[in-house]
Amino acid sequence: MGSPYKTVTFQTLGCKLNFAETSTLARDFISHGYVQVGNNDTADYYIINTCSVTDNANKKARKAVRRALRKSPHAKIAVIGCYAQLSPDEIAQIPGVSIVAGAEEKFNLASYIEATNLNDDPKVLNSTIETVEQFIPSYSMGERTRSILKIQDGCDYNCSFCTIPLARGRSRSSSISKTLSQAIEISKTDMREIVLTGVNVGDFGVNRNENLYNLIQELDKIDGIDRYRISSIEPNLLTDEIIDFTARSKKFLPHFHIPLQSGSDKILKAMRRRYNTKLYADKVQKIKTILPNACIGVDVIVGFPGESDNYF
Repeated sequence: MGSPYKTVTFQTLGCKLNFAETSTLARDFISHGYVQVGNNDTADYYIINTCSVTDNANKKARKAVRRALRKSPHAKIAVIGCYAQLSPDEIAQIPGVSIVAGAEEKFNLASYIEATNLNDDPKVLNSTIETVEQFIPSYSMGERTRSILKIQDGCDYNCSFCTIPLARGRSRSSSISKTLSQAIEISKTDMREIVLTGVNVGDFGVNRNENLYNLIQELDKIDGIDRYRISSIEPNLLTDEIIDFTARSKKFLPHFHIPLQSGSDKILKAMRRRYNTKLYADKVQKIKTILPNACIGVDVIVGFPGESDNYF
């Protein structure tokens, strides 16, 4: 005998930002009367939040659709997120997909499902990325021991290897006051650590006359949160002020994830990165001088077109 409730399950592919948004969507579905079940349970609705950083990420999304259909052949499947924004028509052709929702439309998914007959052809909800301007706050809750707090979205950089500006639009963020309100909400739960995330977190406050340094100073004052991490920050946006503040703070952990991508200035230029190897090395030296036990994470792309053994 089936459940008298509408059941929904979520699968997140990709980054911490997707994870925060999925958690927020799940709370919205619950507020609409749905019961959330686990990924290994059968459900009436499957929501797959996708990544599109690599071709392999797209393959994972298609595999997730097939897996959901094997478990629940009559379920309604919604594919949302970056892959859905970039290739909506391609996804709509995947057998079993009922809804494709892009960067902006995914946040109204529960309401749309309630108002729509999903027994017809797949519905594609997809605005052109140039029109996506609103910042939608999100944070994760309950799934892990730390909360992922989205403070920024989109990117104004145009790195030659990256499709994220096409998938998420221009850089935008909330205000410091609204971000603090969300952090205070989190502080009232059992969560004691917050990870600040976004596409380009160092760009927080762009066009608002605010910045990341202003934000972290205010977050540091909130009672009930013991630890903060900055998930990833571009080296050209990691200011000495931020490094010095982290060294003084008892809450911001000495953890810096700083994407390098290449150790060659020529390749960095071809990638259209906004720094050179000297700037990167200076940032690392600054951190190690005042925080000798700091943890520094690095991303490196290998095999970039034009990269020789010497450049590597």
